[in-house]
Order: sequence, then structure tokens, then C-alpha cells
Amino acid sequence: MKLLLDENLSRRLVPALEGLYPGSTHVSAIGLERAEDEDLWRHAREHGFAIVTKDADFAERGLAEGPPPKVVWIRRGNCSTREIEALLRERREEILAFEGDPSAAFLALA
Repeated sequence: MKLLLDENLSRRLVPALEGLYPGSTHVSAIGLERAEDEDLWRHAREHGFAIVTKDADFAERGLAEGPPPKVVWIRRGNCSTREIEALLRERREEILAFEGDPSAAFLALA
């Protein structure tokens, strides 16, 4: 699963998770750091990414429109990049199962 990390997450997560989620990137690396949600959504859909975000708007959009793209919604308040990295590592099997479920629009991780 390729992850597109939203601007509310650290770009340092990309190299830290490269072995688990090859092909992942951060919005800043592709010129979408300050883009509208619609542009991010379109890019993720067209390029086979799942959006990883702390923004509830993407999860709501996933419910309304359905996948693709899929949305991994990080439901933790103020937390460190290390905590988010650990969460994405620890829940990898669940994330991969989510990717394989064609009807699932978003996965909330707390």
C-alpha cells in the first residue's frame, strides 16, 4: 500500500516507513503541501495512494464518495512523529487488510 501523508503529518515518516509502505510520499514532495482537499483526493485516486491524515474531512469524504482513494485516519491528538510511526508499524496487518477490502472507505487508528 502506498501512503500519501497529509501536511498535518511529518515528512520524516516517509523514509522511516519506506520498507513497510514502498512508494509512499508526503504531500510536500509532490507540490501539494498547501493544496485543496479536492486536489489531494484526485491525486491519490489517480496514482493509487491511500491518504493518511489527522483530518476528519477526508474520512467523511470517503464515506460520502467511497473509495478510491482509501483514507487512514489518525485519531490521536497532539502526538509525536515517533508515536505515529509506531502506530503505522504496529497496525500494518490491519492496514493491509483494509486495503484489500473493496467496500471499506476509511480506517480510523487511535
